[in-house]
Amino acid sequence: MSLMMRHQLDDMQALRNRMNRLFEEAGRGQQTSARDGEGSAGNAPRLWAPVVDVVETETEIVLHAELPGMRKEEIDIQLSGDTLTLRGERQLQSATRGENFHRIERQYGAFQRTFGIETPIDAANVSASYEHGVLTVRLPKQQEQKPRQIEIQVK
Repeated sequence: MSLMMRHQLDDMQALRNRMNRLFEEAGRGQQTSARDGEGSAGNAPRLWAPVVDVVETETEIVLHAELPGMRKEEIDIQLSGDTLTLRGERQLQSATRGENFHRIERQYGAFQRTFGIETPIDAANVSASYEHGVLTVRLPKQQEQKPRQIEIQVK
C-alpha cells in the first residue's frame, strides 16, 4: 500500500471518529473539550456505529459489519420490507480489582444501523453468520418473474 493511500485511510478513520463523537455528544447534549476531542461524558453510555461494507453481486447483496468482542446474543438483525436493521449493544469492560484504565478508545454502548434495500430480496432465504468479530448478512435477490407463455387449446 502506498504511503499516500495509507495517509488517506488514516484521514478517513480520523474523520469517522470525529463524526461518531459529534453524534455521540449531540445525543448526550455534551460539549467537546479541546483536549483530544474527548467529551466530558463520565460514565454515560456511548453511542457508536459499527463499520459496514455492503457488496452487491449478480445474485445477492452481502453486508459485512465489524462487531469485535460481541456475542451473537447481543446482536439483533431484522428485515422489514425493504429495510434491514442491525442493532445491539457492546458492554464496557469493567476494571478488575487493582486495575485502573488510563485510556478507553474502543467504542461501546448501544448502536443501530438501518439500510434501505432497493433490490427485491428473497426474505425466506436471508442468512447471517458471525466469525472472528465480523457479522455477514446474505440477502439473496428475488428471482425475476419471467412472463409465462400460455398455450391456447383448440377444442
